[in-house]
Amino acid sequence: MDPNKEVEINEETLETPVENDNNINAEGQGDKTPGGDFSVEEQLARSQRDYADLQDKYIRLAAEFDNFKRRTLKERLELMRTAAQDTIQALLPALDDFDRVKTASELPNSTEPFSEGVKLVYHKLYHILAAQGLEPMESNGQDFDTEIHEAITEIPAPTEEMKGKVIDTLEKGYKLKDKMIRYAKVVVGK
Repeated sequence: MDPNKEVEINEETLETPVENDNNINAEGQGDKTPGGDFSVEEQLARSQRDYADLQDKYIRLAAEFDNFKRRTLKERLELMRTAAQDTIQALLPALDDFDRVKTASELPNSTEPFSEGVKLVYHKLYHILAAQGLEPMESNGQDFDTEIHEAITEIPAPTEEMKGKVIDTLEKGYKLKDKMIRYAKVVVGK
């Protein structure tokens, strides 16, 4: 309201009751009129409930944010641990070929020996991958486990104790820092 502007007061204005937001009467007591606002006590109670609700929401939001930070940090650490997974998986077929050639050359009737230079390259590649956390799994003779093995076929077990066990490994399984990156392809005895 402009302080320089004169207010015109007439008798009609003086007789009209002034409405305020709290409906407080002359004694300072609040009253609740039909269709009117709430009393001071009710407004205080409502404000306290609203405060408690907002405080609860704040605490929940803070907890959610802490969980988000923890989850993101955990995911980032896991990503860093297995960052080379795609590269190592791409190298596994070459490592398999080295294994096959090495195994074939070690047979007593082999016509092509595994040369010393190829042995050095094989060991170097194997140790580089092992340093990155690659672990080959030994499967032959172990119980068949669907968590780490993929059964290619079943054959009759040569002995009774070989039933349900891995008889031959067609392709080694590998773990990268305790995470399976390739399941072992095996032949199981039945």
